[in-house]
Amino acid sequence: MGKNWPMIERELEFARIRSALGERSGHCGVVLTGDAGVGKTTLARHAAEGMDLSVRWVAGTVSARSIPLGVFAHLVGPATSSDPVTYLAAARESLLADGHPVIGVDDAHLLDELSATLLHQLAIDRAVHIIATVRSGESVPDAITSLWKDDHVVRVALAPFSKEQSVELIERVLGGRLEGLSADLMWDASGGNALFLRHLVQGAVESGTLREVNNVWQLRGRATITSELASLLESRIDQLDDDVAHALQLLTLCEPIDLDVLVELAGEPAVENAEDAGLIRIGRDGRTLTVRYAHPLFGEVIRKRLGFASSRRLRGKLVDALRTRPLRTASDRIRLAGLALDSDADAEPALFADAARDSLMLADVEVGEQFARAAVGAGAGVAAAGLLARALMWKGLNAESDAVLADVDPAALDDGELLIWGLQRIGNLFWGIGDVAAAREVLDLVRDRIDNPSLIQIVDGIASACALFTGDITGAIELSNKVLDAVTPLPWATEWAVFGGGLARALAGRGDEVAAIARRGRSAEKSTDGVLRFPAGFGEILALTLTGQLAAAQSAADQYVEFSSAGQYLAWALSGTHMAAVEVARGRFPAAAERIEQTMAALADQDALSWVFPARILLAQSYSALGDSGGAAGVLAAARECAGPAVQVFAHQLEIAQAWQYASAGMVSRAIAHARSTAAAASASGQFAIEAEALHAAARFGATDGQIPERLAELAAQLDGRMVQVYAGHARAVVDGDAAGLDRCAADFENLGAMLSAADSAAAAATVHDRAGDRPAVALSAATATRLSALCGGLHTPATVESANPLPLTSREREIANLVAAGLTNREIADRLVVSVRTVEGHIYRACTKLDVGDRAALAALLTDGTR
Repeated sequence: MGKNWPMIERELEFARIRSALGERSGHCGVVLTGDAGVGKTTLARHAAEGMDLSVRWVAGTVSARSIPLGVFAHLVGPATSSDPVTYLAAARESLLADGHPVIGVDDAHLLDELSATLLHQLAIDRAVHIIATVRSGESVPDAITSLWKDDHVVRVALAPFSKEQSVELIERVLGGRLEGLSADLMWDASGGNALFLRHLVQGAVESGTLREVNNVWQLRGRATITSELASLLESRIDQLDDDVAHALQLLTLCEPIDLDVLVELAGEPAVENAEDAGLIRIGRDGRTLTVRYAHPLFGEVIRKRLGFASSRRLRGKLVDALRTRPLRTASDRIRLAGLALDSDADAEPALFADAARDSLMLADVEVGEQFARAAVGAGAGVAAAGLLARALMWKGLNAESDAVLADVDPAALDDGELLIWGLQRIGNLFWGIGDVAAAREVLDLVRDRIDNPSLIQIVDGIASACALFTGDITGAIELSNKVLDAVTPLPWATEWAVFGGGLARALAGRGDEVAAIARRGRSAEKSTDGVLRFPAGFGEILALTLTGQLAAAQSAADQYVEFSSAGQYLAWALSGTHMAAVEVARGRFPAAAERIEQTMAALADQDALSWVFPARILLAQSYSALGDSGGAAGVLAAARECAGPAVQVFAHQLEIAQAWQYASAGMVSRAIAHARSTAAAASASGQFAIEAEALHAAARFGATDGQIPERLAELAAQLDGRMVQVYAGHARAVVDGDAAGLDRCAADFENLGAMLSAADSAAAAATVHDRAGDRPAVALSAATATRLSALCGGLHTPATVESANPLPLTSREREIANLVAAGLTNREIADRLVVSVRTVEGHIYRACTKLDVGDRAALAALLTDGTR
């Protein structure tokens, strides 16, 4: 990583600089103001180079500030008089000797008074053009301030980079994509400051905390900074007295910290002086005043300077102080436990166990594991072992997770301990290892041993989720109802029942029932597991998308996307699945593909686990819609390697994605047949909403079987939501060749926000209008299809392809012609379509005859060129 970082365009600021330095400007130059490191000097020099200006650059420094005309000494020669006026005149004459120069002044706030006066006089006389930088918050000579106050120059305030600019800069430097979670964390740490951002990236790459996985750069662990940046920041810290430095050391180890605690340990004057120096900021958190660094990187500098012994001693002081105060929140407990881990103070095992539970509830798996290990090491018992096993499970270390609890004798446990032991082993065996039979054995053992009705409800809850994932929709709903119909079930029982019952109802077409269940789940999740809420919440997202409530689905998904720690990468990735599910439903395929690619990169070590499975389906659908049939085939192959009883519930959705891939590859008849067989299988398993999706896919691919609209009409009368009703109307219009009906369905789909279906419906309408010779209607429908396809990122579906290149061919002839154009041999086409080579040859012959082309190569060229 070289020292010359790329420029990020600041178009507005650059234009103002060029205007101010132009010959027709009413000003004689420009002054750039902004915080240190924001990029003032870089932009000033870039602008001057871009205008091909010959600039005499000088730089203000603290040492030269005491020397009259210090920064101009090398330009004007030695002083010939001790009289300031005479010296000023000589300096002016020397500067102007070569004509009308451009003077560049970096850090003009550090100019001595005589240099500032000279610059001001030159500006008044319009004798030079000036391009200068001034750091915000610094004392500036009056003569420099007057430059913009008296309108001699244009003042351009340079703000930090936006998040988008910061990400662009990082990605250009790294030469690859930056993970969304990492982008958020690095943006927060740098504040968009170009200098800080540069050193953050360099430090993180050098330390290995910023690494590339599957072409996505990920930050894992604390952001680190280079020694060079540390030296720059230390210049401010070295000027502080010992008491202020002590206050900052305490804050570094415990940020944010209660103001009263910091004052107690460091003294009120030290805290006040730190605030006056702009190093800390004091804010209100509820009824408590808390202290944070004014910029997070100051804390990293102090941290690097702290030795182990002094850090351990200071942590002990903080632990003693915080113990005397109530621990009201999870963050209070986590903070105290974190300090106690590496301090010289004694700590109870329960503190670490509570902090582990709190961390896992906040979805910070890395920290949760750390505290759970400390609790187990301190002898906290089965409860702590369960927490450690849970953290390891969420990290994908499933064998290690099971080993933590495998040697525990369940006969020696009371009901509460048995439940903790059993639930964790069931979850890990079922969703982590995929051993459904072993998970059922533990489930039966726990059910047989526990008598407490409230605890049995928790067993019923997890049994509901297990039934769901094996594809038992009816069983999942029944077990879920046992819990949800009970009087005040425990939070864990509710959470598991929502997991099983919510998704089961969505798949069964009872999506309108899920909202009330989801609300109960959001209430329960405050006391359960911060990662479990993501797979448990998938049912709500699916219920809303399947019923056509896409705006509500977006709002529901948005509730899952606030993260502040690199340790929350798993939850961040799972939230990406929620967001992608909505994006696929809305037809935003490039965004969905990028989001899932980042999700898969974040879970690269866990990609065989059950909670990753839906992401593969969404990615395959996105690739297929955009015409990347090869990419989709690869994703589907990887998904099939991970398929099994533990993810049987997603089998039908996987096959719908397979039908999409067939259609994308040009095998339309095979796609239709596959979608139809998938619909029948989904219906037999009680997944009626998925049956509707499969039938709609067949209709989108051009199926003209009259049984499809008839069955969709039956489903529309039975299932929740507007979406299935539009599916039925669309299928009927396809079968009837009703162009006006297809246009109406396109409008209905667009109103629902389902842009893929809308585009396909409009494209099909254009094709039917074309066959009828209605040119104005063709133009209108085709324009609608083109617009909607563009909104989806550029679709490549059977309907949009046919609309863009209408030909007088049957569906089978077009299908085979498209495969010819894709470069397949007759044998390869026959194998794909499961027909004889002779049948393929006959269709090619008839297609060539209809299109008046002489051979196979001409047929391929015609379709590839998109001409008739």
